[in-house]
Amino acid sequence: MSRWLQETGGTRGTSYDQAFRDLAASGVDVHGEAAYVAALVPPGSRVLDAGCGTGRVAIELAARGYEVSGVDSDASMLDVARAAAPGLPWHLADLVAYEGDGSYDLVVAAGNVMIFLEPGTGPEVVRRLAAALRPDGLLVSGWRTDELGVEEYDAWSAAAGLSPVARHATWQGAPLEPGSDWCVSVDRR
Repeated sequence: MSRWLQETGGTRGTSYDQAFRDLAASGVDVHGEAAYVAALVPPGSRVLDAGCGTGRVAIELAARGYEVSGVDSDASMLDVARAAAPGLPWHLADLVAYEGDGSYDLVVAAGNVMIFLEPGTGPEVVRRLAAALRPDGLLVSGWRTDELGVEEYDAWSAAAGLSPVARHATWQGAPLEPGSDWCVSVDRR
């Protein structure tokens, strides 16, 4: 069972979504991840939102013209996503068992997905997400570095056959420096 489901009991979909609605209402830009992805691949590209939660990133990418699917292991989060965007494909699955078809141009795992995995499954999840990509496709992941070191994640990516493209400290593209508390990693299959 993922750390997320252990900590939340799989019941936080509505409250999680409301927290982001409140942030947006206060003027905070809650679409940094979608903007980052949009700078990497053109509209029309196939994108998998891995660990999609309530669909915030996927729904924004769809509005920007991307062909998007979402996958998450928390049914309460997917209930919110399905209600907000019933026309998008939402899949209930644990990422450690996810079977992609190798046709995505980009897979994004935003929102600390990598630190909420079941302990010890990170390398397998990265391998599976890499396998969901077409050749030259991109895996984009963001997480807090106090929970997962950049070097450890880079080892997972290398073992999955990925090559580093870029590392940033924010979804707005700030440079990653020693001591950065966040990492956004872009790796190519």
